[in-house]
Amino acid sequence: MTLTEVFAGLQDPRTGPAQRHDLREMILMALCAVLCGADTWVDVADWAEDNEDWLRRYLVLEYGTPSHDTFGRVFRILDATVFEQCFRGWIAGMVGVIDGVVALDGKTVRGSRDGEDTALHMISAFATSSGLCLGQEGTRGKGHEIAGIKALLDTLTLKGCMVTIDAIGCQTEIAQKIVDQGGDYLLAVKDNQENLAKALREFFAEGESSGFGNLPVSQYQTVGKDHGRIETRQHLWVTDLSWLDRPIRQHWPKLAGVGMVERIREINGKTSTECAFYIGSKGIAHAETFANAARSHWGIENSLHWVLDVTFREDDCRVRKGHAPQNLSALRKFALTLLRKDQQYPKRSLRSRRKTADRLPDYRASLLGLAPLG
Repeated sequence: MTLTEVFAGLQDPRTGPAQRHDLREMILMALCAVLCGADTWVDVADWAEDNEDWLRRYLVLEYGTPSHDTFGRVFRILDATVFEQCFRGWIAGMVGVIDGVVALDGKTVRGSRDGEDTALHMISAFATSSGLCLGQEGTRGKGHEIAGIKALLDTLTLKGCMVTIDAIGCQTEIAQKIVDQGGDYLLAVKDNQENLAKALREFFAEGESSGFGNLPVSQYQTVGKDHGRIETRQHLWVTDLSWLDRPIRQHWPKLAGVGMVERIREINGKTSTECAFYIGSKGIAHAETFANAARSHWGIENSLHWVLDVTFREDDCRVRKGHAPQNLSALRKFALTLLRKDQQYPKRSLRSRRKTADRLPDYRASLLGLAPLG
């Protein structure tokens, strides 16, 4: 599906003279600009004006290129939910069947705070194996993150996937949604689930000091070295849950195992230890699978959130009115997906590919899949 087809059914929220510039052309101009380095509506308008001759190869531009105020107004009133549906449909057509680990996590768009309104908090679903964002859901404030996670899960097909979420997503309703969508779950456990967290801490503490008796315990260890730091991670996974109180076992849908990760860090001769606890469904059978899933979850921080901040300068952006912050977030993820799927310059960084798209019109057109008019 081409980008032109993706936006073909999008309804224009404007009326009368406000429709002077074609909506789909404006979206494609904005996407081109963001792909090539634009971070604000002023950047977008300047880039479109500078590249008007090139744009006319692919777009009609009956009234030329819009001003930055026009871009801002249009994306402010464009329904973010509908625009996000366009993104999800495009990604689904590109990715096809999803498998492996799908990490869900939130990121605050710090520059989007608008007066008394809290900053926009984006919940993203990230396929760790392909490095692609599968969808996003926007909420105002981290306090609504659970509702955002539920809404995002409702849009995903998760058959054959392992969904990982940090402790805020350790909720029975969320676990049930994942199971209902055909997936398995691995959820971090902290004191927001007090009884469960206490039971896991006591069980693993006693097991490490006195042994686990006849319970089969799968173990897997990894050692990582980076910039003078040595981190040893010991993973334990237990599928026999007969020791766990029945009300807790029955509270969690298809609960099939619990785990602990003990991280021992050595930095400049000083050693620190921390433990993290998890629950999971039947998709995790042993400690190595548990270790890989828990480790893969952090790909969303390194490969999505960090890239949005460093390559796309998301936190520096001061777009804050109406639907504009969420729509601009979707444009960044459109652009990031195009750059990540690039096969022409696979050895170049994403930042370098973004600059290359700005310099080389043919490369830019190939990324966007644009066909000349007529």
